[in-house]
Amino acid sequence: MSVGMTLAAGVAVLSTQPVAATPGVFPLIELRQYTLHEGQRDTLIDLFEREFVESQEAVGMKVIGTFRDLDRPNRFVWVRGFKDMDARLAGLTSFYDGSLWKSHRDAANATIIDNDNVLLLRAPSAAAVFKAARARPSLGESAPAGLIIATIYYLNTQPADALRLFESRVKPELERSDVEPLAWFVPETAPNNFRLPVREGERVLVWFARFTDAADHAAHKPIFDKSAALLAPFFAKPPEVLRLEPTSRSELR
Repeated sequence: MSVGMTLAAGVAVLSTQPVAATPGVFPLIELRQYTLHEGQRDTLIDLFEREFVESQEAVGMKVIGTFRDLDRPNRFVWVRGFKDMDARLAGLTSFYDGSLWKSHRDAANATIIDNDNVLLLRAPSAAAVFKAARARPSLGESAPAGLIIATIYYLNTQPADALRLFESRVKPELERSDVEPLAWFVPETAPNNFRLPVREGERVLVWFARFTDAADHAAHKPIFDKSAALLAPFFAKPPEVLRLEPTSRSELR
């Protein structure tokens, strides 16, 4: 059980102390983009951060990051990690069939128009996974947030060749320009094994980077453009760039 949290009668009780990062490696992720009703984003974030972080991690999943999309005021984005597909099935089943989710799902669902925009992804190597973070901020804590950029390359072929070019040429170019990819992913090819929908059949390469703020990111636009140009022969359509502001309790920040 995560430090700073207890479960009693299916209800998460949070301490006011920072919560230590959940240990382990989570090479499988869901990149989840929710479209919300007008003005409901903060309502969902408040509920999520109070009830749905430690409770998911208590059953073996990892809430890697939770974000406001800076360019879409009604979009909530979050990243959930798993150790493998079997752990995903076990964790999701335990959480969504449990009493805590059932007691809060109506309030959560009332804020959401669409929650089917989900990419199920896997890190292609140990080097590509998100690394362990420091303690997650506690409820009400003020901590530097920064900006996370998620770049989604939509490919016209299977990702193997684009991934090879990304790792051999694009990533070193980024690093020489002081942009360090935090993690990168390709689609998980195993069938979805839980009832929640995911976007199956997508051919993508997704990578994440960290910046101080929007101005810092904008200053590095030339290297983003250069990276896209190197990979352009593999593109089925222009890249999708998500400018993500971490919420107050996001571990990835």
